[in-house]
Amino acid sequence: MSQKVRVRCFQLYYGTNHALKNIDLDLAENQVTALIGPSGCGKSTFLRSINRMNDMIKGVRTTGTIHIDGQNIYGEKVYLVELRKKVGMVFQQPHPFPLSIYDNVAYGPRLHGIRDKKRLDEIVERTLTEANLWDEVKDRLHRSALGMSGGQQQRLVLARVLAVQPEVILMDEPASALDPISTERLEELIMRLKDQYTIIIVTHNMQQAARVSDTAVFFLNGEIVESGPTDQIFTNPSDPRTEDYISGRFG
Repeated sequence: MSQKVRVRCFQLYYGTNHALKNIDLDLAENQVTALIGPSGCGKSTFLRSINRMNDMIKGVRTTGTIHIDGQNIYGEKVYLVELRKKVGMVFQQPHPFPLSIYDNVAYGPRLHGIRDKKRLDEIVERTLTEANLWDEVKDRLHRSALGMSGGQQQRLVLARVLAVQPEVILMDEPASALDPISTERLEELIMRLKDQYTIIIVTHNMQQAARVSDTAVFFLNGEIVESGPTDQIFTNPSDPRTEDYISGRFG
């Protein structure tokens, strides 16, 4: 199985705070990787490092490398707009734009120069279908996205990411604000999308990590304690700290 993301000796500092320490990790293409660990352990910081969202925070400094398809995304010739097209992100709270459902999905393609209405119509239908939302909204595409339910909004945000044809999708606690039925729909969607995309998800929900991921990575105090196939990490971890966290003894 080919590697999509390769991380070597990656470190990140917020000023004097050493937030990520010597991260070494290989992430396979077309798999779901769950990043698990207690609050403040570095999961979300690492996730945001994969599309350089941390660059927006004052005082951030990094060393080491993160390669995607062999290119070091921290190299000098990286164009951040292109990187974030290739590596899309879904956040904890859904934030649709105050526009119509159609215009939310068409926003990214238009930003990248697509103006032809027929092509935009095709992209909107394709990505809303991919996000398992088309049948629910096809008759109200030109109504405000703000009138949708929370679960629908999160799938709309995912459709907005898919519209620019990324290769990697980052998800930071995407189901934490959703009800159980919306969560189940989102999880089914994640498992279906991995055939086309490489997905990395941060979750505090151990059952969710076990259900949706192929690989699990356990973070603690800014370091990776253990990583491997999810079944192995959850049933036979090699480090007692992993077992303590998964069994609920801390975190």
